[in-house]
Amino acid sequence: MYETWMRFFTPSPVHHRLGLVCLGVGLQHGPLPTVGPRTLDHHVAVVVAAGSGWFLGPDGHRAPVTAPALLWLTPGVPHHYSADPDTGWDESFVDFCGPATATYTELGYIEPDRPVVPLADAAPARAVIGRIARAARPGNPLLEVETAAAVHELLVTLRHARADTTADGAPVLAALARDACTPLTVAEHAARHGMSTAELRTAVQRTAGRSPKDYLLTIRLGRAKELLAGTELSVSAVARRVGYDDPAYFSRLFTRRVGTAPVRFRAQQRVTLPGGWNTAVPVPDPEHKPAVSPGSG
Repeated sequence: MYETWMRFFTPSPVHHRLGLVCLGVGLQHGPLPTVGPRTLDHHVAVVVAAGSGWFLGPDGHRAPVTAPALLWLTPGVPHHYSADPDTGWDESFVDFCGPATATYTELGYIEPDRPVVPLADAAPARAVIGRIARAARPGNPLLEVETAAAVHELLVTLRHARADTTADGAPVLAALARDACTPLTVAEHAARHGMSTAELRTAVQRTAGRSPKDYLLTIRLGRAKELLAGTELSVSAVARRVGYDDPAYFSRLFTRRVGTAPVRFRAQQRVTLPGGWNTAVPVPDPEHKPAVSPGSG
């Protein structure tokens, strides 16, 4: 079961002279259907705010995707991707095109050769996409101009949101997120990426605004929330999955950081919306019911 909302537009030739135009916007959550293989004739920025999955590019390399992350879908380039079929992910996307895409690409704001980009934080980009979605209300006379301006803002916001890199060029936040549930110390995480503990601390503080220990804990607890809300695993099993051999310690830690015990957190998810769907983003207008879609873009 997943949720999806999307709108698509057809800007006029006059609006194309703005440099960028928005062709569509969407908000999706859950175990979404696999997208592709396919090729598009326009750009799409897909922001994954929560969850994980994979991305397969034209080179045949299947790269893991761990939120927060950005997927670049570029014209004429085949792509194929999917959220984790069990836990899904929280995705928002914007379709766009225009002559300014060439300049943004030259400046490095759009990266055709780097389709999966780790982000330090997805919230700012989601806020911009939320404004595009609100501008898509029926009858908005400024739709094309408002959404075009927001696409420019989105590209700048995404550039600011990129995660930093390790000494060998690998995105440090993505690497930490990938390995967060393994029993490694911060020093061991740093050593795996050719960094000292101090270098790792500086990189994570600069991009995520917190210490490596706190960042790792946030990833672990986020994964624990996903498992508690989306599976029937016991609390002990969830604790082990996210790197804690002592379920009692995990429960105390979860309660202190989240504000409620794991069992109660699970019960709350069952009586609200499945998967913790983010109610801060726009929902379809009353006359437009959510539709099941084969994918984004």
